[in-house]
Amino acid sequence: MAVGVLALQGSFNEHIAALRRIGVKGVEIRKAEQLENVSSLIIPGGESTTMAKLAELHNLFPALREFVKMGKPVWGTCAGLIFLADKATGQKTGGQELVGGLDCTVHRNFFGSQIQSFEAELPVPELAATEGGPPSFRAVFIRAPAIVEVGPSVEVLASVSVQLSKEESAESDSKVIVAVKQGNILATAFHPELTIDSRWHSYFMKMSPTNNEITAASSSSNYYDDQESYLYNKQPKTDLPIYE
Repeated sequence: MAVGVLALQGSFNEHIAALRRIGVKGVEIRKAEQLENVSSLIIPGGESTTMAKLAELHNLFPALREFVKMGKPVWGTCAGLIFLADKATGQKTGGQELVGGLDCTVHRNFFGSQIQSFEAELPVPELAATEGGPPSFRAVFIRAPAIVEVGPSVEVLASVSVQLSKEESAESDSKVIVAVKQGNILATAFHPELTIDSRWHSYFMKMSPTNNEITAASSSSNYYDDQESYLYNKQPKTDLPIYE
């Protein structure tokens, strides 16, 4: 079955393009009944409050919660991470509705406004062990959230160093969590779909047993080594620009 990408707002086109690069069909999801036709779901980055209002308008929250409860793989990136968190802080007045399911607390816009967006090299031992390639991942953070607290069943996959004020910490440097996994849920505070490194998408595909055949060809380090030539020589012209 195809992978659904919630297409209310945000970087859903970029996720579909990234899935295409590893040979996976992604389909846009805008209605609750469309979730019945996909084996897994990506909730992309975007403006989380706007996405929540649109999801509420289309009565998507009950179907999204049921999808998570059924144990089907769900991956939230940036705003999608906020959607999946059980708790969120730093929200606009009135807050926003959440899908929940991920035992963590997320701080919305933890790193600041749009002009504080940045890129960082993240150590990703679990991703490298599973997908091959280098031991780090070049992550793109755009007005990004961060995970400030996790439950005991949550596995931390990546953290980034941040500078805290003296009032906040006795030390000037600390780390904040930016990627986690809990059962069928994967969440990243950054945007893997905006890079040429497709390992997070391949990693997510392995979370569904129905995708084993699809991911077999893309899981080895040989695939990663050949990826750059594939991207520049074979990717469809309709793919959107990506960071290098």
